Amino acid sequence: MVKASSGSRNKSRSIMKRRPRERGLSPITREFQHFEAGEKVNIIIDPSVHHGAPDIRFQGKTGTVVESRGRAFVLEVLDGNKIKTVVATPEHLRRAA
Repeated sequence: MVKASSGSRNKSRSIMKRRPRERGLSPITREFQHFEAGEKVNIIIDPSVHHGAPDIRFQGKTGTVVESRGRAFVLEVLDGNKIKTVVATPEHLRRAA
């Protein structure tokens, strides 16, 4: 037997799946979103863009923008009882309502 792979997208088949009419590349305007420090954002990983995606355990979580770092944003996310720092590009973020 061969040891099972345990990469960053391991066991993410149902999490990363898109509905049929949403498949393909995402709108390019999503790349140009800008967020200010202190703004609340939802982490929704875009499976068509691998670069800048946070770990899949943060899928669906809400965080606060701390700063921008290049093209990406640094977020503080509550994971259990701890506050974690997550770096993600704007394709994987949506404004929290």
